[in-house]
Amino acid sequence: MPALPLDKLQLTERDPKTGKLRTLPALHPEIKADRSFVLYRPPPVVRDPALVEEFLERAKFIADDLNWLLALPHDKFWCQVIFDETLQKCLDSYLRYAPRKFDALLDCHPEVNDMQKCLHRSVFLTFLRMSTHKESKDHFITPSVFGEIIYNNFLFDIPKILDLCVLFGKGNGLLLQKMIENIFTQQPSYFSDLDETLPTVLQVFNNILHKCGLQCEGASAEPQKLEEKVNVTPGNMPLQELKDIVLYLCDTCTTLWAFLDVFPLACQTFQKHEFCYSRENIQPFIEEFLQIFTSVLQERRFLRDYDELFPVEDDVSLLQQASSTLDETRTAYILQAVESAWEGVDRRKAQVIKDPTPLAASNGASAIVESTAEDIEELGAAYASEDECAGAAAAPIAKVSGVELDSLISQVKDLLPDLGEGFILACLEEYSYNAEQVINNILEDKLVPYLDKLDRTMQRQLKPDPTPLVTSRYNVFQNDEFDVFSRDSVDVSRIQKGKRREKDTTRSLLNDKRLVAEQKERYSQYSVIVEEIPVQQGEAQLYKEDYEDEYDDTYDGNQVGANDADSDDELISRRPFTIPQVLRPKGQEEGLEEEEEDEEEEEEAEKERTKDHFVQDPAVLRERAEARRLAYLARKGHKHDSSAVVGNVKGHGQNRETVQERRKKEANKSTRANHNRRVMADRKRNKGMIPS
Repeated sequence: MPALPLDKLQLTERDPKTGKLRTLPALHPEIKADRSFVLYRPPPVVRDPALVEEFLERAKFIADDLNWLLALPHDKFWCQVIFDETLQKCLDSYLRYAPRKFDALLDCHPEVNDMQKCLHRSVFLTFLRMSTHKESKDHFITPSVFGEIIYNNFLFDIPKILDLCVLFGKGNGLLLQKMIENIFTQQPSYFSDLDETLPTVLQVFNNILHKCGLQCEGASAEPQKLEEKVNVTPGNMPLQELKDIVLYLCDTCTTLWAFLDVFPLACQTFQKHEFCYSRENIQPFIEEFLQIFTSVLQERRFLRDYDELFPVEDDVSLLQQASSTLDETRTAYILQAVESAWEGVDRRKAQVIKDPTPLAASNGASAIVESTAEDIEELGAAYASEDECAGAAAAPIAKVSGVELDSLISQVKDLLPDLGEGFILACLEEYSYNAEQVINNILEDKLVPYLDKLDRTMQRQLKPDPTPLVTSRYNVFQNDEFDVFSRDSVDVSRIQKGKRREKDTTRSLLNDKRLVAEQKERYSQYSVIVEEIPVQQGEAQLYKEDYEDEYDDTYDGNQVGANDADSDDELISRRPFTIPQVLRPKGQEEGLEEEEEDEEEEEEAEKERTKDHFVQDPAVLRERAEARRLAYLARKGHKHDSSAVVGNVKGHGQNRETVQERRKKEANKSTRANHNRRVMADRKRNKGMIPS
């Protein structure tokens, strides 16, 4: 049975007041848990222990409550989200007061930064689950009902969506894009809300221009009131007021840019209100941009700061794509001025974070979040290490090393020569390798506490270089006579370039008797036989004591050599004596010739018998086998007569003996040859040799 959507699901439970069973819809206020969510407050500006403790306690409450909310089942989660007003106020307070990336960097306590990251992640996961209408095949809401729920209960509105984009858009762009696309797809009424919001945004920009004493092109020509100040300009405006206006303008522009970057479909709505101009109407603004940049080219520090955050080269490239009549000379002059502003200063571009790989989703933003707390943890595991204290757009600072790091250290040491390189390196690591900020904080004595405790004359500790590749190599030619890495001098005469030419000839090899001389000296030791040992005068008595004059009769009982054929007639006994042919008489010659021929035939026959045939004649082998068989039958007394089976010629009748022999042969023929096939087949089958 297919599962019902949450909006059609009915729950049966017992009434706590009456004790009777009742049926309630799954989305009902009485199912909501009694829990109060506290409001969010931004981190403290100063490191006041009391303020820090207050922030940590409040943030801990919010983080624990959101983690509890994310761990709820699907039905209870939506009941809490829809009917708990304190939850919506808590989430709204975070979107309003959470630090943006353009806010002033605060010297926050490490515990404050860690708590802010944890809270930032929990808020994002909460909004991610709130924007998902289908968590699994068993836990989902009808899309049309989902659109009505989020719209009528103000779970999402245009200001909240804008704040979500500016806070989480940079680090979680793809997930946020699916969230907002799903919201606008399931509830198209948000497009009309966006259409009604844009006139208010345009009015905000007009108010900023009016506040600065500027006039927007196309503005309504209303008569100026007498009490209004006419000479208000950014030049004579109070610094704090100008700062507030700039930050407000920066917040508005960054928020709109983040929203359009995450949700490009909204560009059509912006174009309806002439928020984005066509190529024909954009030329005056391009000219104004070039004039502004031309007027600030002498402000080298401003150019460096602006180019570090927003590369001018990219802006010029966009202008070249938007307008074909762009003055190349002016743009080249501006780019050259920006490059000259970086001369003598280490140039560092802003780091850009690529969006992490999103999780697979088959239905828009659906199927992203699971209903259990473990799945929620897995969903946000990839974003736990981001610097969310400055918004999700915060970028990690790349570690500087090598020549670039030495340049930064020397830049600080030139102005403050009393400082040690180790202390300067610690300050650079703390302040993201910003040499100007390090110098400013040292001069104004605004270093963080742990840097104040360090010795300012601390020297830099150079890390030992890893083992060079040359000294750590291992091969079969290591430390040989030609290893230039282990010895200083090499015998060049033993180095052969190209193929070695053999100079030795056959004659020279034959004349080389070195091996023969070596072997002769070795075997000469075995040929030394001493017949007589010269005895000196003092050693005669010694040899007399060892001499024994007794007869050795060891071999007297054995006739050694008595039967050996070593007599004088040994050759005669082996071959009979033959009379030479010249000395033979006539009658004896023919007889002797016949005898010699017989002897030769016998010798040939003997040789033929003793000859080892590797392959003998098959006919001869068959004859020998038949002879052996007949001899065997003769010894057994068996006499086989096949003439009775053959009988007389056909047509002349057969005798009784022939008929009996034929009948006997027919009855017994299965005992030999290949006639007993059925019995042999059964025998093989019983032994398992033939598959059944």
